[in-house]
Amino acid sequence: MKNRPVTIKDIAQQLNISVSTVSRALRGSTDINADTKKAVLDLAAELDYQPNSIALSLVKSRTNILGVIIPDVAVQFFASAISGIQEVASAAGYNVMICQSNESEQTEVNNIQALLSSRVAGLIVSVSGSTVSTEHFKMLRRKGIPLILFDRVRDDIEASKVIVDDYQGALAAVNHLVAVGCKRIAHLAGPEKLQITANRKNGYLDALRQNNIPVDESFIKHVDFDRQKSIDATNDWLQSENRPDGIFAISDRVAIGAMLAIKAAGLRIPQDIALVGFGNEATSSILDPALTTVMQYPVEMGRSAARLFLEQIQVEPEDFTPQTIVLETKLLVNKSSDRSLNK
Repeated sequence: MKNRPVTIKDIAQQLNISVSTVSRALRGSTDINADTKKAVLDLAAELDYQPNSIALSLVKSRTNILGVIIPDVAVQFFASAISGIQEVASAAGYNVMICQSNESEQTEVNNIQALLSSRVAGLIVSVSGSTVSTEHFKMLRRKGIPLILFDRVRDDIEASKVIVDDYQGALAAVNHLVAVGCKRIAHLAGPEKLQITANRKNGYLDALRQNNIPVDESFIKHVDFDRQKSIDATNDWLQSENRPDGIFAISDRVAIGAMLAIKAAGLRIPQDIALVGFGNEATSSILDPALTTVMQYPVEMGRSAARLFLEQIQVEPEDFTPQTIVLETKLLVNKSSDRSLNK
């Protein structure tokens, strides 16, 4: 035994019980006598027993690997979400394998195929901005692979989801712009297929209506999550006769693009144009001026996604019912919108 790894057969022989009893005890089954389970766990610890993950994966057709696909690993939001996922997954005995779609549908498809080849136990995904087809996600459902979507979700994908209250966050952001005196409020929107785009856009539109501000379709531009597209869209507005006096952006990254364009035009923020983002990225507070943003909580979002995965693997695929967790948001007011802070 000293020259090879300890097996469950070794534990069974020492305790004079069956291999299946040892296996069930190690898995935490409730149909094992408490004293027997304690004896198994104590001996396993004494002998430094380590499960054979390869053999286990062959039996289960799964490993203890949880696959995660995000659009951009360099974005702080996703890095923080991964921390939350890893915290919960690691505590449950899962390793996390991370892939980046780089906002590409094809790369997202390739990532899924690679993770399936690694026999992952499930996937947690934030959908890429360019994804049109959802067939690769529907395939996971047919295969019985647990799928959890977070932040970037689609309403045409049947899966459990973790999102923030994008609508209320956007509503609060635009109401704030109105409160500081803005009357011509533009919106830099995201990819049209994503649910967060629709929810944040609806919050923007309803805030205008509630404040009796006419909706001007020329003040809505879909720039995906691309900073350069944000700069170009903002420049178009700045060169028009009807320049906006406030801008609500779908993300902080997009808002920073607008900020660069406004500054390059020689205009003041917020005196000439007030600006609000969404996401509370780390860089937002060190900008000049500091960016007003809608706070969301990516670490908790990641934790919630991992917990949903752990719940889903406990039920048979045919008995699974998707659920959606909605986390609250909070408006964080900074100098990019509050003119009283810039006097």
